Amino acid sequence: MQALENNVYFWQKLDTLLLSCTCTIDRPKGSTHFKYSNLVYPVDYGFLADSVGSDQSPIDLFKGSIKSNRVEAIAISADILKKDCEVKLLVGCTEQETNLILQFLNQTQFQKAILVRRGSEMPGWASSD
Repeated sequence: MQALENNVYFWQKLDTLLLSCTCTIDRPKGSTHFKYSNLVYPVDYGFLADSVGSDQSPIDLFKGSIKSNRVEAIAISADILKKDCEVKLLVGCTEQETNLILQFLNQTQFQKAILVRRGSEMPGWASSD
């Protein structure tokens, strides 16, 4: 078994979510976190209205400087203060912006995150005769 099945259908569904929901930016690039003033958002941050994430709040996203309607990566964070894990979409981010987002999400001892980049593999179970 592969460590990660990073298949094209998963990313297609994320793109559909992105396109079917309204993107609301509530923390523009350079703004500070509402609780922790030392945390400065490296790119625009917001959520997809009319969506529901694992925390029962709308799905979060980071929106970079590239105009795009495609999810290029997801960040998965584990937070021991909130006692949760969250998925955040990365849309239109340059490589530099992606690195800044990872630094932002990993800068405290209480939260750590990993990045999963978009894949294009066709899963074996999707093959037809």
